[in-house]
Amino acid sequence: MLLKIYPDNTNDKHINQVVDVLQKGGVIIYPTDTVYGIGCDISNQKAVEKVARIKGVKLEKANFSFICNDLSHLSDFTKNISNDTFKLMKRNLPGAFTFILNANNNVPKLFKNKKKTVGIRIPDNDIIREIVRKLGNPILTTSIKDDDEIVEYTTDPELIHENYKEKVDLVIDGGYGNNEPSTIVDCTSDDAEIIREGLGELE
Repeated sequence: MLLKIYPDNTNDKHINQVVDVLQKGGVIIYPTDTVYGIGCDISNQKAVEKVARIKGVKLEKANFSFICNDLSHLSDFTKNISNDTFKLMKRNLPGAFTFILNANNNVPKLFKNKKKTVGIRIPDNDIIREIVRKLGNPILTTSIKDDDEIVEYTTDPELIHENYKEKVDLVIDGGYGNNEPSTIVDCTSDDAEIIREGLGELE
Protein backbone atom coordinates (compact mmCIF):
# COMPACT_ATOMS: atom_id res chain seq x y z
CA MET A 1 0.00 0.00 0.00
CA LEU A 2 1.19 3.54 -0.85
CA LEU A 3 0.04 6.16 1.66
CA LYS A 4 0.47 9.90 1.01
CA ILE A 5 1.36 11.95 4.11
CA TYR A 6 2.31 15.61 3.91
CA PRO A 7 5.35 16.50 6.05
CA ASP A 8 4.03 19.93 7.02
CA ASN A 9 0.53 18.64 7.84
CA THR A 10 0.62 15.13 9.31
CA ASN A 11 -2.88 13.70 9.36
CA ASP A 12 -3.67 11.85 12.65
CA LYS A 13 -5.74 9.24 10.86
CA HIS A 14 -2.87 8.38 8.51
CA ILE A 15 -0.28 8.35 11.31
CA ASN A 16 -2.50 5.99 13.34
CA GLN A 17 -2.86 3.76 10.27
CA VAL A 18 0.94 3.43 10.05
CA VAL A 19 1.28 2.81 13.80
CA ASP A 20 -1.33 0.06 13.52
CA VAL A 21 0.72 -1.64 10.77
CA LEU A 22 3.85 -1.44 12.96
CA GLN A 23 2.07 -2.78 16.04
CA LYS A 24 0.92 -5.78 14.01
CA GLY A 25 4.52 -6.59 13.06
CA GLY A 26 4.50 -4.85 9.69
CA VAL A 27 7.50 -3.46 7.82
CA ILE A 28 7.23 0.07 6.42
CA ILE A 29 9.19 2.40 4.15
CA TYR A 30 9.17 6.07 5.15
CA PRO A 31 10.80 9.44 4.48
CA THR A 32 13.48 10.93 6.72
CA ASP A 33 15.45 14.17 6.42
CA THR A 34 17.94 12.25 4.26
CA VAL A 35 17.16 9.12 2.22
CA TYR A 36 14.07 6.93 2.48
CA GLY A 37 14.34 4.25 5.16
CA ILE A 38 12.91 0.81 5.77
CA GLY A 39 12.05 -0.33 9.27
CA CYS A 40 9.75 -1.83 11.87
CA ASP A 41 8.92 -1.75 15.57
CA ILE A 42 12.17 -2.71 17.34
CA SER A 43 10.27 -4.76 19.90
CA ASN A 44 8.94 -7.16 17.24
CA GLN A 45 11.61 -9.81 16.65
CA LYS A 46 9.95 -11.34 13.57
CA ALA A 47 9.65 -7.94 11.90
CA VAL A 48 13.30 -7.15 12.71
CA GLU A 49 14.31 -10.45 11.10
CA LYS A 50 12.18 -9.64 8.05
CA VAL A 51 13.96 -6.28 7.56
CA ALA A 52 17.30 -8.13 7.66
CA ARG A 53 16.02 -10.60 5.03
CA ILE A 54 14.82 -7.78 2.74
CA LYS A 55 18.24 -6.12 3.03
CA GLY A 56 19.97 -9.45 2.44
CA VAL A 57 22.07 -9.28 5.62
CA LYS A 58 22.48 -11.57 8.62
CA LEU A 59 20.76 -10.02 11.63
CA GLU A 60 23.72 -10.64 13.93
CA LYS A 61 25.98 -8.70 11.55
CA ALA A 62 23.54 -5.94 10.57
CA ASN A 63 24.34 -2.31 11.32
CA PHE A 64 20.80 -1.09 11.79
CA SER A 65 20.04 2.10 13.68
CA PHE A 66 17.08 3.20 15.80
CA ILE A 67 14.87 6.18 15.02
CA CYS A 68 13.76 7.98 18.17
CA ASN A 69 11.30 10.84 18.56
CA ASP A 70 13.58 12.68 21.00
CA LEU A 71 16.47 12.02 23.39
CA SER A 72 14.25 10.52 26.11
CA HIS A 73 14.76 6.92 24.86
CA LEU A 74 18.56 7.08 24.98
CA SER A 75 18.94 5.43 28.38
CA ASP A 76 16.81 2.47 27.21
CA PHE A 77 19.53 1.37 24.78
CA THR A 78 22.76 3.18 25.61
CA LYS A 79 25.19 3.56 28.46
CA ASN A 80 28.00 5.88 29.55
CA ILE A 81 26.85 8.97 27.63
CA SER A 82 29.08 11.86 28.68
CA ASN A 83 27.74 15.37 29.19
CA ASP A 84 29.71 16.53 26.14
CA THR A 85 28.14 13.84 23.93
CA PHE A 86 24.65 14.63 25.22
CA LYS A 87 25.16 18.36 24.55
CA LEU A 88 26.51 17.59 21.07
CA MET A 89 23.43 15.51 20.26
CA LYS A 90 21.08 18.09 21.73
CA ARG A 91 22.64 20.81 19.57
CA ASN A 92 22.42 18.81 16.34
CA LEU A 93 19.16 16.87 16.68
CA PRO A 94 16.66 16.62 15.13
CA GLY A 95 18.99 16.47 12.15
CA ALA A 96 20.70 14.45 9.44
CA PHE A 97 22.97 12.49 11.78
CA THR A 98 23.44 8.95 13.06
CA PHE A 99 25.18 8.97 16.42
CA ILE A 100 27.02 5.73 17.30
CA LEU A 101 26.85 5.12 21.05
CA ASN A 102 27.83 2.36 23.46
CA ALA A 103 24.91 -0.06 23.72
CA ASN A 104 23.51 -1.42 26.96
CA ASN A 105 22.28 -5.01 27.42
CA ASN A 106 18.92 -4.40 25.70
CA VAL A 107 20.49 -4.12 22.23
CA PRO A 108 22.11 -7.59 21.96
CA LYS A 109 18.74 -9.15 22.89
CA LEU A 110 17.11 -7.43 19.91
CA PHE A 111 19.81 -8.49 17.46
CA LYS A 112 20.66 -11.88 18.99
CA ASN A 113 24.34 -10.98 18.97
CA LYS A 114 27.02 -9.38 21.11
CA LYS A 115 26.50 -5.91 19.66
CA LYS A 116 28.32 -3.31 21.75
CA THR A 117 27.21 -0.19 19.87
CA VAL A 118 23.97 1.25 18.54
CA GLY A 119 23.20 3.99 16.01
CA ILE A 120 20.63 6.59 17.08
CA ARG A 121 18.71 8.76 14.60
CA ILE A 122 16.31 11.62 15.33
CA PRO A 123 15.50 12.86 11.81
CA ASP A 124 14.32 16.38 11.10
CA ASN A 125 11.15 14.97 9.56
CA ASP A 126 7.78 15.34 11.28
CA ILE A 127 6.22 12.28 9.61
CA ILE A 128 8.53 9.64 11.01
CA ARG A 129 9.00 11.37 14.38
CA GLU A 130 5.23 11.55 14.87
CA ILE A 131 4.90 7.85 13.98
CA VAL A 132 7.58 6.95 16.55
CA ARG A 133 5.95 9.21 19.16
CA LYS A 134 2.56 7.54 18.69
CA LEU A 135 4.11 4.06 18.61
CA GLY A 136 5.75 4.74 21.98
CA ASN A 137 9.15 3.24 21.22
CA PRO A 138 11.85 3.59 18.54
CA ILE A 139 11.75 1.90 15.17
CA LEU A 140 14.56 -0.01 13.53
CA THR A 141 15.89 1.79 10.47
CA THR A 142 18.15 1.16 7.50
CA SER A 143 18.46 3.08 4.22
CA ILE A 144 16.81 2.06 0.96
CA LYS A 145 19.66 1.39 -1.46
CA ASP A 146 19.29 1.35 -5.23
CA ASP A 147 20.72 -1.26 -7.58
CA ASP A 148 21.55 1.50 -10.04
CA GLU A 149 25.31 2.06 -10.33
CA ILE A 150 24.90 5.82 -10.78
CA VAL A 151 22.09 6.59 -8.34
CA GLU A 152 22.86 5.08 -4.95
CA TYR A 153 19.54 5.96 -3.30
CA THR A 154 16.05 6.02 -4.83
CA THR A 155 14.35 9.34 -4.08
CA ASP A 156 10.95 8.83 -5.74
CA PRO A 157 8.43 7.21 -3.35
CA GLU A 158 6.30 5.88 -6.23
CA LEU A 159 9.33 4.13 -7.69
CA ILE A 160 10.21 2.77 -4.24
CA HIS A 161 6.65 1.45 -3.91
CA GLU A 162 6.94 -0.21 -7.31
CA ASN A 163 10.17 -1.95 -6.24
CA TYR A 164 9.13 -2.95 -2.73
CA LYS A 165 5.34 -3.40 -2.75
CA GLU A 166 5.65 -7.20 -2.60
CA LYS A 167 8.19 -7.07 0.24
CA VAL A 168 6.81 -4.52 2.73
CA ASP A 169 3.39 -3.77 4.19
CA LEU A 170 3.28 -0.04 3.58
CA VAL A 171 5.21 2.70 1.76
CA ILE A 172 4.72 6.30 2.89
CA ASP A 173 4.85 8.93 0.17
CA GLY A 174 6.21 11.97 1.97
CA GLY A 175 7.49 13.65 -1.18
CA TYR A 176 10.84 13.23 -2.89
CA GLY A 177 13.64 12.08 -0.60
CA ASN A 178 17.26 13.13 -0.53
CA ASN A 179 19.97 11.09 -2.21
CA GLU A 180 22.60 11.81 0.45
CA PRO A 181 22.64 9.76 3.66
CA SER A 182 23.15 10.95 7.23
CA THR A 183 26.50 11.95 8.67
CA ILE A 184 27.70 9.22 11.03
CA VAL A 185 29.34 10.40 14.25
CA ASP A 186 31.12 7.89 16.49
CA CYS A 187 30.62 8.89 20.13
CA THR A 188 31.81 5.66 21.75
CA SER A 189 34.93 7.33 23.16
CA ASP A 190 35.57 10.75 24.71
CA ASP A 191 36.15 12.50 21.39
CA ALA A 192 33.39 12.46 18.79
CA GLU A 193 34.65 11.39 15.37
CA ILE A 194 32.89 11.71 12.01
CA ILE A 195 33.21 8.32 10.29
CA ARG A 196 31.01 9.14 7.28
CA GLU A 197 30.40 12.58 5.81
CA GLY A 198 26.77 12.92 4.82
CA LEU A 199 24.09 15.58 4.74
CA GLY A 200 24.49 16.74 8.35
CA GLU A 201 27.04 19.40 9.34
CA LEU A 202 27.98 19.27 13.02
CA GLU A 203 27.51 22.41 15.07
